[in-house]
Amino acid sequence: MWQGPPPRGMARRPTRVPGVIPMAGNFYSVRCSDCENEQTVFGKASSEVACAVCGTTLARPTGGKAEIEHEILETVESR
Repeated sequence: MWQGPPPRGMARRPTRVPGVIPMAGNFYSVRCSDCENEQTVFGKASSEVACAVCGTTLARPTGGKAEIEHEILETVESR
């Protein structure tokens, strides 16, 4: 087994955990403009996402990335 850093010309393979499939989307913290509730929304949501407090639609699916209709505060987790 090789010990130490790889030789100069040898490229290092990205580490992958067996059995774990990487996700291709981001999670966003979104603020509802009606009730000021903050909620986490997946950026590629495949169904409408409603506010947990007032029921207003926060995001609508578009076939790819979801259309987020309220204020995005931050990217919570980027993958």
